[in-house]
Amino acid sequence: MKAVAGRVNRAMLSVVGQGAGSELDHDQASLMRRFVAQGLEGRALRLGTRTSPMAMAQARDVADRIFAICPDLDVQVIGIETSGDRWQGDLAELGGKGAFMKEIDRALVMGVVDAAVHCLKDVPGDIPPPPGTCFAAYLEREDVHDAVVWRNGSPFRSLDELPPGTSIGTSSVRRKAQLLRHRPDLHVDRIRGNVNSRLARLDAEHQFEALVLAAAGLRRIGMDDRIGEVLPLDVMCPAVGAGVIGLQCRESDASVVELLRLLDHAETRVHVRAERAMLHALQGHCNSPIAGHCHTTPDGQLSLIGMVFTREGGQFAYAHEWDTPNRAEELGAYVASVLGRKGARDIIRGIPH
Repeated sequence: MKAVAGRVNRAMLSVVGQGAGSELDHDQASLMRRFVAQGLEGRALRLGTRTSPMAMAQARDVADRIFAICPDLDVQVIGIETSGDRWQGDLAELGGKGAFMKEIDRALVMGVVDAAVHCLKDVPGDIPPPPGTCFAAYLEREDVHDAVVWRNGSPFRSLDELPPGTSIGTSSVRRKAQLLRHRPDLHVDRIRGNVNSRLARLDAEHQFEALVLAAAGLRRIGMDDRIGEVLPLDVMCPAVGAGVIGLQCRESDASVVELLRLLDHAETRVHVRAERAMLHALQGHCNSPIAGHCHTTPDGQLSLIGMVFTREGGQFAYAHEWDTPNRAEELGAYVASVLGRKGARDIIRGIPH
């Protein structure tokens, strides 16, 4: 594990109003900050995260936001190498996406770190969080779109230009299924590793003409210039939790819980509750191509799309339903039930894991 100083940018003071703090008046916010500062007096706040460049960048951003609230707090970023990062084979052999979390979960439960910073799309829906922990905050959702990244020197500028048989790389079964649904004549193959290493392989090995990656992730690591084509949502429905950073901590650590809650974005939390209720009800595994996206419509309704695919995208189940914001979990469960009636559970059961 590696500790990195988290105090970086006093200009981040302006972000406090973007979270739950925006619902407090000035006096209430000041009282909350004093409560947090007193509870954490004399101790550092240790944020645990994966060691990939993207994960470390996300954690440093969280550290900046916390420092903006408590400028005297010593915030440290602790990099934890996970079994999922070390393993270059099929994630199913390690138990799925949970391989990216179990070492961080252990560090949180044992008190090695005080909070964990997660890409929410990597948090499994079929494995409960460790007892005594909670997600105290979800940062405001970023761009949910996936993007095509072309190898250096590629003559192409859109998926529709690619000749049949062109090879595309992705680490996601969800992306593979939807790419093949859109272009069944392409070859879509797995590529593992963090985003930086995948981009290096794309340019050096010429095995693939392009990769499909999360647009938000590319921006987090300063690779905006590599975004070649942003895929519309009707071509590439996002992963459940796409674009959301979740902050997990021990429920018994009241000061940390309250501090993180100041970063929580209320609307994002509602959207996450709907999406993850759907994911939990479907009980998919790491090889299940499941997509889901919730947003708030202009008239204030929750809109939730859910999709389940076979691995090659040849069959899929689709549901789109609406409800009120105070019924996020009910909406998620209902979309899952509609998908079930359309064969989603049969699709999931038919995929080896």
